[in-house]
Amino acid sequence: MLKEKILLDTDIGSDIDDAVCLAYLLMEPRCELLGVTTVSGEPVERAMMVNAMLRVAGRTDIPVYPGASEPLLTPVRQPKAPQASRLAHWPHDTTFPQGKAIGFLRETIEKNPGEVTLLAIGPMTNAALLLGQDPSIAKKLKRIVLMNGSFLHELPGVGFNEWNSLNDPYATAIVYKAAAKVHRSVGLDVTMQVQMDAKQVENRFKHPLLQIVKDFSAVWFAHADLMTFHDPLACVSIFDEQILEYRRGLVEIELASKPLQGVTHFTPCQDGPHEIAVRVDKQRFFDSLFRVFEQ
Repeated sequence: MLKEKILLDTDIGSDIDDAVCLAYLLMEPRCELLGVTTVSGEPVERAMMVNAMLRVAGRTDIPVYPGASEPLLTPVRQPKAPQASRLAHWPHDTTFPQGKAIGFLRETIEKNPGEVTLLAIGPMTNAALLLGQDPSIAKKLKRIVLMNGSFLHELPGVGFNEWNSLNDPYATAIVYKAAAKVHRSVGLDVTMQVQMDAKQVENRFKHPLLQIVKDFSAVWFAHADLMTFHDPLACVSIFDEQILEYRRGLVEIELASKPLQGVTHFTPCQDGPHEIAVRVDKQRFFDSLFRVFEQ
């Protein structure tokens, strides 16, 4: 079976959906997870969470590298990883290679030219440091898949803030300028359609690997009513092309107006460099997501 080679860049520890995404990748038999980098405030604590999940899955062979803790130019909006408070319940490593995340990403892509999907589901700082420093790297990727942006398709060119883009708008702009063969975005306008409440999560998260996710989710549900599957939707769509429908065009990031920095603008055009998700098959998504935990 030909496997998809994935590099995951994540801000696990803030919203709970990153942990769901990682759990899926660890269980998906068609996935070869080459490594994980963490981004945003407390990247080491985020790396600890990744390692705890790898231990549960018996996959400590997968390398984990803490990346950038702060955005390129704008103020820090996400200084903490709140769900790291649950790490006392789970064995985990506490030390990781420092200052090597970007080099690891570059080296891994160069060793596997045309085969690697960069799946970025947090603020775009690490991805921008990779793609901005060496633009040729983008062409060596199989695809870039982002959980980023929000695109109002009835009003081309109009958008509103999405958290990953808002956290580092300059990094987001750099990533969208990368000349990848396939450059896909899954934005809020589709991810907000795939949600579960705490009771549904309790009923469906039965697999041993989902127990640690459920434990992390206690921090999330202390202040939220719903789990929205932002990142898992972007992730699962790599392995099931029928879940999402895309539209091609040009994505641009608002930088000039400080109050609007990070807003994503989309202009449809047949020869545009970007693809954005415009429609989701919700039932197919949930079937595909949970199938790997029920086999």
